[in-house]
Amino acid sequence: MELIGHQEPWRHWHDAMSGERMHHAWMLAGKRGIGKMHFAVEAARALVSDGGVSMPEGNHPDILTLERLPKDDKEEKKRDEGKPFETKRNISVAQIRAMQKRLTTRPTLGSKRAIIIDPSDDLEKSASNALLKSLEEPPIGTFFLLVAHRPSRLLPTIRSRCRIMRFPDVPDSEMDALLSREAPEVDHNTRQAAIMAAAGSPGVALEFVERDLGRLYSVMRQIVAEGDDGFVLRGQLTDALGARPSRDKLLASIDLARSVLASGIRTASPVQYPAIVAAHAELVTLSSQAPTYNFDSGLLIAEIGSLLASAAGPRDRAHV
Repeated sequence: MELIGHQEPWRHWHDAMSGERMHHAWMLAGKRGIGKMHFAVEAARALVSDGGVSMPEGNHPDILTLERLPKDDKEEKKRDEGKPFETKRNISVAQIRAMQKRLTTRPTLGSKRAIIIDPSDDLEKSASNALLKSLEEPPIGTFFLLVAHRPSRLLPTIRSRCRIMRFPDVPDSEMDALLSREAPEVDHNTRQAAIMAAAGSPGVALEFVERDLGRLYSVMRQIVAEGDDGFVLRGQLTDALGARPSRDKLLASIDLARSVLASGIRTASPVQYPAIVAAHAELVTLSSQAPTYNFDSGLLIAEIGSLLASAAGPRDRAHV
């Protein structure tokens, strides 16, 4: 199945496969939730089946996928039972070493092997350095597909060895059609809020609906519009997040706040513009730190609320 916005990436992939020499490392770059991992799996299957190799259903022995593992034995049990589970914050160097050990053997079914790393921007520093050695001297017939939500977090030496394939944002009209089809029970206002908050990412839009982020989004917009001198709205923001939010919901709240500010930048007055830009930059930094640090959920949402409030400050003072 070809996802929305994947037509051009598929054209590049098929052109590369039919060329004389296929590049050994690819970086699939684009927003989280745009379907890059889905593309990576299907592209890898097309690659290793080149030449008529039979394709087993389910996992393919010549496609290795490295992703964040369950954070402990309890979460591993949940994964094995098919339940939602929490993961570690990074892809470890041990996982890279185990993959490299596999590369000393021949592919199982054909002459090619594909390595998918998702997301590659969550590699430990030592894991990145270890991966670099494989990218510098790749075994014959081995190809790497690095899924990257934020390519700038990867080592420049890794980026320089990859051919970049960019996945475009999905237009609002196509997002609306997707949500109407996948979440028909959602009302028009919530659907439009999801589209605005997702900023071109179908996965984020669906996440918005599934995790019921509408109230969180509404309070965030109110803080930016009105400020929060009495800290009342920041209290509402904490309530909207919930007492024990999952790590994924915490990360989604940062992305949501960034979307709120990004949309505000487009309509900001000259007085408010610098404050919004500064707050957005701080959220970008926070979003890069959050996946690897153990933030207290209460402190994190308080920080998000304060940054949103700071974006409204200059405009409020201008009207005093």
